[in-house]
Amino acid sequence: MAKKKFYVTTPIYYVNDVPHIGHSYTTIIADILARWHKMLGEDVFFLTGTDEHGIKIQQSAEKSKKKPQEFVDNIVDSYKKAWQALNIQYDNFIRTTDPDHIKAVQKVLQELYDKKLIYKGKYEACYCAGCEQYKLKSELEDGKCPLHKKEVEIRKEEAYLFRLSKFQNELRKLIETDKYQIVPKERKNEILSFLTKEKLQDISISRPKEEVYWAIELPFDKKHTCYVWVDAFLNYITGIGWPDGKFKDYWPADVQLMSKDILRVHATIWPAILLALDLELPKKLFIHGFFTANGLKISKSLGNAIDPIALVDKYNSDVVRYFIIRHIPLGQDGDFSEEALKERHNGELANKLGNLVSRIAGLCKEKIPKGTIDSDLAGKLKFTEICSHINHIELDKSLAEIFSFIDACNEYVQEKHPWNLEGKEKDDVLYSLVDSMRIISILLSPFIPFTSERINDQFNFAKPEIKNAVFGKTKSGKIKKGEILFEKIE
Repeated sequence: MAKKKFYVTTPIYYVNDVPHIGHSYTTIIADILARWHKMLGEDVFFLTGTDEHGIKIQQSAEKSKKKPQEFVDNIVDSYKKAWQALNIQYDNFIRTTDPDHIKAVQKVLQELYDKKLIYKGKYEACYCAGCEQYKLKSELEDGKCPLHKKEVEIRKEEAYLFRLSKFQNELRKLIETDKYQIVPKERKNEILSFLTKEKLQDISISRPKEEVYWAIELPFDKKHTCYVWVDAFLNYITGIGWPDGKFKDYWPADVQLMSKDILRVHATIWPAILLALDLELPKKLFIHGFFTANGLKISKSLGNAIDPIALVDKYNSDVVRYFIIRHIPLGQDGDFSEEALKERHNGELANKLGNLVSRIAGLCKEKIPKGTIDSDLAGKLKFTEICSHINHIELDKSLAEIFSFIDACNEYVQEKHPWNLEGKEKDDVLYSLVDSMRIISILLSPFIPFTSERINDQFNFAKPEIKNAVFGKTKSGKIKKGEILFEKIE
């Protein structure tokens, strides 16, 4: 019997500058989901990558006196290093400069042109260079982009246009019925409101090559190059080998992750392209909020980006992963603060999890006893709720439930005073604690994988699998002497 598949994507990140913590947020969420579904025994594919064409990259390369390919190669390397530092295990890192991607994009453009869904015309619209998006006047604040606080350009030029207007009613129905599911609900409502109040306009999918040479040539007119958003969207299918390769095995995507600033284009242009190609739509679009610093969205263009590698060097990858997911309810905005990170490190990772591991190992005196599980302690683990939260991408809530059980285990030690017990009574208490620790380690593995590995190594636990997250499976054996999991930050 074939395994159930799970395909998760992040947006591909625009490489006009190095990665920041906002990119890390989306990628860590995807990594956790991929690891969780692998532990379920599913056939998982996790795609991330980089968006490497367009005017901003062309200009950044010229400013740095480098050829565009050389410029993007250097930036791409910084993304790969950041994901390595954060222990991200993707299955493919796609680049829009990959020859196979370019070939596939041109195939799509030709197909849409042949279907008369792309045509030549004049295009006039408000354009934000920071977003690389066309904006409606209703989206602006005093004529400025609300994200970048800069006045938009009025662009009028000859271009090839995609008949986006043709798909408005179909898109609205698909979103209303959750056949194209957008979560959280407020984001779905936001898009439905937009599609009700505004009429979709046909959109420009090209720029004159004399202006934007660092882009994919249109196959039917070499004087024009493909607009970067259309090029970027197609990575979700070219990254799994469309029209061949692993595409048939993994499409449609089960979850596509992104921040709210790119929701509108992913809820209109992207599914319209798929409909035009007669392809299934992704099952779920999950929209998370912004990381902010001092109330402002963290972004390169605003100059307040936070380097994920510097954070990992200072605190380690598991601490950064834990804080990012635990601190901000998914779907909402959250303010980044190193002080808050230190508080969670000390109060939760060190005092609760680290302390529990040290206490259990010390009480067992390097040997896991034979015993039976205490059903009262086992009953405090809300396993079904933890799984449900992860399935609904409520990762902060799943971590809260796991740490609630860690609290219960620490309280169990204080209540039972195992150091005063003897014989079977002591063995049962200690076995219950070790068995609980094994399950905790399984459940924490997608979130803080290095820590889980260290716990498994110390207690000689098996490779984490969700099917083994049931009580009574721990075998007696030796416990290694381990180092403190989390040194307190003064």
